[in-house]
Order: sequence, then structure tokens, then C-alpha cells
Amino acid sequence: MLTAAPRGTKDILPATVASWRYVEETMRTVSDIYGYGEIRTPIFEHTELFLRGIGDTTDVVEKEMYTFTDRGERSITLRPENTASVVRAYVENKLYAEGTPTKLFYIGPMFRYDRPQAGRMRQFHQFGVEAIGAAPAIIDAEVIVLAADILNKLGLKDLKLLINSVGCPKCRPEHRQKLRNYFHPYLEELCEDCRSRYDRNPLRILDCKQPACKQIAATAPTLDTCLCEECSIHFSELQSLLMAAKLKFELDANLVRGLDYYTKTAFEIQYTPLGAQSALCGGGRYDGLVEQIGGPATPGIGFAMGIERVLLALEKQGSLPFSHNFVDVFIVSTEAKHRDLAFNMMKQFRNLGLKTEIDFIGRSLKAQMKQANRLNARHAIILGDEEVARGKVVLRDMRTSEQNEVNIDGISKLLCKTEVRENE
Repeated sequence: MLTAAPRGTKDILPATVASWRYVEETMRTVSDIYGYGEIRTPIFEHTELFLRGIGDTTDVVEKEMYTFTDRGERSITLRPENTASVVRAYVENKLYAEGTPTKLFYIGPMFRYDRPQAGRMRQFHQFGVEAIGAAPAIIDAEVIVLAADILNKLGLKDLKLLINSVGCPKCRPEHRQKLRNYFHPYLEELCEDCRSRYDRNPLRILDCKQPACKQIAATAPTLDTCLCEECSIHFSELQSLLMAAKLKFELDANLVRGLDYYTKTAFEIQYTPLGAQSALCGGGRYDGLVEQIGGPATPGIGFAMGIERVLLALEKQGSLPFSHNFVDVFIVSTEAKHRDLAFNMMKQFRNLGLKTEIDFIGRSLKAQMKQANRLNARHAIILGDEEVARGKVVLRDMRTSEQNEVNIDGISKLLCKTEVRENE
């Protein structure tokens, strides 16, 4: 249907854009305070970037990517997440030469072919940060505190921070073998995807959403019993730093995240009343990703925050900002001979920063006043024949209905003074 948006997408209309801008501006402001600069990457990339970066055993790569062949016979994918793209940009543009850590943030649309539901669309929007080039746990702590700070600044309450360590290439083989030993008796009960992951990457079984697989995985061996000394020390230091920042957290040994590039730290911030879509934010460390993509061995950590889910949580808590949609001035004119004067006044007022509208379709005086009310106009300027002939207009306060004749030449200064008083 030409009159319907594709399934899993939606229009963001003017009435709701104010809420989006409020959330995005808060994210930008806090990121700036923390020293993160904005990066904008292409919406599509070479498919190999995500195959190598995200991991071919993940649900994202196996089931959810929008992939197509372009006219040059190249495999192209709409980005399903942005960390791999940011790391590609970091390597391609040699940002590592500018000193470390490189601290970046992004805001933009992502694409995954998934069953559409509230807080999980096929085109969705994410804010995220990436801190590349620092290995100590203190940068992990900063990234987590930054995420919590944004959500707190937005006014969200009753959030839960979960953290875990998913180990590193030194300690994962032991855990992988323990998982194979554990899942082997249950192979016939696992879903087809999990049976194929058993040999390739049994850790991914822990991330399966099928009820039967989740039940079996609930008592699987956890990585905390296999962590090497380096990972244990790193995780202990992270907990100490979070406690120093007075940020409450819970340990969750089953938190593995859905992407293969994570090492050591993994975390989520949840708002449980959203149910299955409770994760507002999630991320972790990815110390091998830069090298996988073709750059020098470089540590990194980041997170992504779903903007739609943040808005759902704000709505559920009744914390969405009130939308102040109004215009400062509506110019009312019913005579064609006053059209040039009305248009010139509108241009002058807009140059002064006043939101100004006029009638564009030839309404009557009564209809124009109704339109001024619909637009929540603070003031109406009425261009009457007699008044204009005397170099005056009628200025009407739309809230009090008080109106006075004022000189055309002085109307700009008068309106600016009025706006200043009202905004003080």
C-alpha cells in the first residue's frame, strides 16, 4: 500500500518530535560534558564488516540484517548497530593518531528484520558512545556512569543496573568446554539454532529467547567460575569504581549480551515495567574488535541506548516534557492590498526570533482568529483598513483579549520587550 509505511517503521510526527528533541538534546549535552564528540557514519556498510565484527553465530547476523546486492555486485547491509561502523571509521580515518582515548557518540537510525512490537521496530533509533584506546577499568566506569547520568537527567526512576564479566580469549575456552559438557544431554531439546551454535559458539545459547532453551540455560555453568586473573582484577576494580561513584548495581552471571565482540565488562540498564523490552541501554568492552576490523590491537568500550524505549519509559512514568507548541505572533489580514505589508512584517519578526505566521489561503477575519487560537498564538496583529491608513495596527493579547492600537514602526520593539518580560 502506497499510503502505509512499511511494516516495522513509523512516522515521527510534529506533535511527538518535541519529546524526541528533548531526549536527544539531553544526550548531546551530557556527552559534551563528559568530553565525547559526535560522529556520523553511513547508514549502510559492506556486509563483511558486520559478519566479522558482530559474529556469524548471533541472531543479528543470522536472522535480522537487511542485506542486498548493489549494482556493482557488492553485498551491502543497512547497519543493524553502530559500534562496528564507528570502529571502522576509527581505523579508516586513523583516529588513533590523535591521542587516546578517542571518545565518540552517535545518534541515528538502525535496521533489523524482527517481529515489530512496542519498543522494537525494524527501523529504530539509537544513541551510543564508544571510548576507544583505554584498557583500565576506570574508562568502563565512566561509560556506565555516563549512561546512568543521561537516564537520571531525563528524570527516569526505578532503574536497575546489571553488570557481568564475559571474560577474554584466555579464559573463555574453559567456559566454552563446560557449556558443551552441560548442554550435550539436552541437545535434542534445544531449538534448531541452538543446536547449530553448540559447536560453533555455545555461549550464544545463553542468549536464546526460546522458552525451552531459556529454561535449560538457566542452570548452565557461568563464566565467573572460569575468569582468569586479569579479568577478575578488572571486574573487581570496576565494582570498586562504581561504588565510589555511589552507583547501585547488581551482579548477573547470565548477562552475556547479544554480540560476539564483547570481552570482560558487559552491562545493561533496565526499566522492568517495560517487560520483554526492559533493557533501555546495554553495552560492554570489545578489546579485540579494532584488530578484527583491520586496525592495530586497541581496547574499547561502549553502549547503545534505544531512544524509542527511553521514550516508552518516560511515557510510562509520566515524565515526558509538556510540548510548548505556540507561535508568538499571528498576523491577521483580509485585504489583498495589505498582503505585502503582512509578509514584510512576518519577515521582520522572524528575523528578530519571533515565531510568526500569517494566513496563506484567504480565510475570513473570524476564521483567521480561530486559526490563531489553534496555533496557541500569544499575540494577533490585525491589519485593518482604517488603522493601516493611519500608520497603525491592532495588537491583541490572545490570552487576555486586551487589544490596543500601536504604531506600525514601533511594533517590532514592543513585541520584543513583551517577549523578554514573559520569558523572565
